[in-house]
Amino acid sequence: MAFKLTYATMFNPPEELHKGFDAAVTKLKQNLGKEYSMIINGRDIFADEKFDDHSPVNTDWVLAKMQKGNASHAQQAIAAARAAFPKWSRTPWQERVKLVRKAASILEARIFELGAAMALEVGKNRMESLGDVQETADLMSYSALMVEQNKGFIKPMGKDPLVGYDATNVSVLRPYGVWLIVSPFNFPFALTGGPTGAALAAGNTVVIKPATDTAWIVRLYAECLRDAGFPDGVVNFVTGPGSTLGQALVENPEVDGVTFTGSFDVGMKMYRDFANRNYVRPMILELGGKNPAIVSRNANLTDAATGIVRSAFGLQGQKCSAASRVIVEEPVYDELVARLKDMTEKLVIGDPTERATYLGPVINQSSYNDFKNFTEEINQAGAKFLTGGHVKTGGMFDKGYYCEPTFVTDLPFEHRLWQYEMFLPITTIGKVSNLNEAMKIANNVNYGLTAGFYGSLKETDWFFDQIEAGVTYANRPQGATTGAWPGFQPFGGWKGSGASGKNGGGLYYVQLYMHEQIRTLVKPAASVKQAITKKTAPKKSAAKKVIKKTAPKKKAAVKTSSSKRKTVRRK
Repeated sequence: MAFKLTYATMFNPPEELHKGFDAAVTKLKQNLGKEYSMIINGRDIFADEKFDDHSPVNTDWVLAKMQKGNASHAQQAIAAARAAFPKWSRTPWQERVKLVRKAASILEARIFELGAAMALEVGKNRMESLGDVQETADLMSYSALMVEQNKGFIKPMGKDPLVGYDATNVSVLRPYGVWLIVSPFNFPFALTGGPTGAALAAGNTVVIKPATDTAWIVRLYAECLRDAGFPDGVVNFVTGPGSTLGQALVENPEVDGVTFTGSFDVGMKMYRDFANRNYVRPMILELGGKNPAIVSRNANLTDAATGIVRSAFGLQGQKCSAASRVIVEEPVYDELVARLKDMTEKLVIGDPTERATYLGPVINQSSYNDFKNFTEEINQAGAKFLTGGHVKTGGMFDKGYYCEPTFVTDLPFEHRLWQYEMFLPITTIGKVSNLNEAMKIANNVNYGLTAGFYGSLKETDWFFDQIEAGVTYANRPQGATTGAWPGFQPFGGWKGSGASGKNGGGLYYVQLYMHEQIRTLVKPAASVKQAITKKTAPKKSAAKKVIKKTAPKKKAAVKTSSSKRKTVRRK
């Protein structure tokens, strides 16, 4: 199939994608509710306690029975990873890359099955679900490519100018050891598989701990890794509460590095907890965003409205990259607001496995309650709801967590919700007199993940130069602030949005999972070595010369014998 699925191309997929997805949903629904193990040291591990994984689409549906792991399971997983590390880290990088690519190919082969499970467990619409799976395969493949293109990150350095000696210096990037990956519910594949692929390609062993709400889909990901043939202990998968299992993993002194994606508050607590050990260990954090879309008076308003709606309400606004703030120059404010209202009111809310659905449910009861609390707070502040503002009720909506896509106007810029990440389908819209004012508001937050702009080409140069964000887009109808793809738009943030300064799916990401070792070897130069060899070479003794001179000669006898034989032959 010539079609390449990305978040930018997902809006016009070929018919075979729909057919494959529909068939997978039908098959999957016939086999829900199975029990799934944890995976430690290549073995299926079951806990004494279990929990049922319910769908937010319909909370009567039990998708899977999962294990409620505890601190002892955390210890087992880390011990298995530690034991497997020496051999795996010394496995040639070519073999590691080969296995990572094999796992990525398995994901692609199972994309419909995994996409259907994603829609049922996360509530993503079908194209977002398929995109999450494909992005994961591409993230893993990209890390493998970076290791391959850099030949394992073994690089010769300059030679020391030493007289009489030959000095070689080599830079080698080597893995840290046991790497913990704690992933969120909203991109349970990409934000598990991206870090996992990088860690494995770099030579680390891993322990994966998913969000409780999406334990099933990440278990299916772990199964793909096991089927790829990674050695026992290289990949370990555990499930359970963050307060017990998760805390035990973070506090374990045998963990050499962590990748965490989630809320700012949880990430900062983990950062402080992880620092409480005998020396500094690396921690890669992606902690959300409060992403602005700035619209100039010179903007193409059709593109702006399309990109803003897609980024505000894709995955029900539960993206760290969601367009949660729209800042518009006054001359085009009324027209843009009218376009946003018209487009949003046409969005279909419902079962995310259905083809026409754009918004599925939010992830759980807590998020559902948050939506009601935030909309009440907005109402009390005297703001207006351009669209939405309510939860959906009646019929199927009473079985799940469905919230209306909500645009808010006339909320003062001083209100806390202009800076607080709600992680829901709620976006505020504000009016400014000029772009400098817009930029000041855009940058006046702790976050710096993504940002979008619509305006003239000259203005886009100004935007890129002034905005404080790691992923920036200009004049993009496919998504004002969302839609990054590995190899195209590496994803990562500034300020409170990210700790590493390097973006996933980019040129510099896999190196975060390695530390540098410089290897210096000094040996005598070739000319010096030859002189030393000549001076120290042993001399032949006089006795050996005498023996050589007095040794009997046998050649004459041989010749005589040969001569006689020739005479006989002639006769």
